[in-house]
Amino acid sequence: MLEKDLIKKCQQGDVAAFEELIASYQKKVYTIAYRYMGRKEEAEDLAQEAFIKVFKSIKGFRGESSFQTWLYHVVSNVCRDALRKNSRRAEDSLDCAVTTEKGEIKREVPDWSLSPELVFENKELGEFLQSMINQLSPEYKTVIIMREIQDMSYEEIANELNCSLGTVKSRLNRARKSLRDKIEGSKELNNINHRLSKQKEGN
Repeated sequence: MLEKDLIKKCQQGDVAAFEELIASYQKKVYTIAYRYMGRKEEAEDLAQEAFIKVFKSIKGFRGESSFQTWLYHVVSNVCRDALRKNSRRAEDSLDCAVTTEKGEIKREVPDWSLSPELVFENKELGEFLQSMINQLSPEYKTVIIMREIQDMSYEEIANELNCSLGTVKSRLNRARKSLRDKIEGSKELNNINHRLSKQKEGN
């Protein structure tokens, strides 16, 4: 069944159609939530919360954007609300060690010394990157995820955050620099690079 037909059925309250509609988006929605929150359990809860919100509000979907864009907008809002609620606790723990779960990398992070293929495929590297993202402020984390994970344009980010294009570009540049500084200042990256180099030599 075509997506537009599934959406019409969902708007009539068809739960089975909704389950079919979201099946192909579940992994991506979880990934977005995990990149925001950095904890498996919280990401799962927020992904579920986002899907519930989508089901309840899908009658208002008018097709002015793609369903995917609309869905990711809902997910981002749910996650940003959670970040705001946890902002004090997050600020207190920015410099603390973070326990991360294994995950996959969707896009290249600028200025890494490894090839994008290794970044994407290596779970250890993905875990390290998530720990670095977790240390960013909510403001920086949001723009990094929107641009690098959700692949949103500058214009889309500006509309989403209700700010100017110049503000988005400036904030993203600062966020990238902050992330890059954290990565380059970490001894763990050198250890990972060394292990990956050994793996390549052994192949």
